[in-house]
Amino acid sequence: MRPQPSAIGFLRHDVSGAQQRWDQAQIQHLARRLGYDLCKTLVFGPETDRPIIRVRTALSRLQADAVIVPSLAHFGGQLPADLAEVADIITVSPENTYARWLIPPAE
Repeated sequence: MRPQPSAIGFLRHDVSGAQQRWDQAQIQHLARRLGYDLCKTLVFGPETDRPIIRVRTALSRLQADAVIVPSLAHFGGQLPADLAEVADIITVSPENTYARWLIPPAE
């Protein structure tokens, strides 16, 4: 077992634009403040094939507990349900944690 939970960062360079470095720094800062070991930050663009599947693969390989993103805009404005099933999703702005679904939501 790890001494602290781990996370990966994720952002889309086309959404961040000129503030990409700032967004990456904010991901690192929030991870540190919340006690996460930030294993890696994935930077994709609109040309990236199946980005959510790639994020899930990275989560699995790194055995990470969370994904930290600058905002939900980096996921197209919506919380990706298939990611929320396997990891907490944390946004920098507004700062929010979407806890993984241990029990599927009622329909």
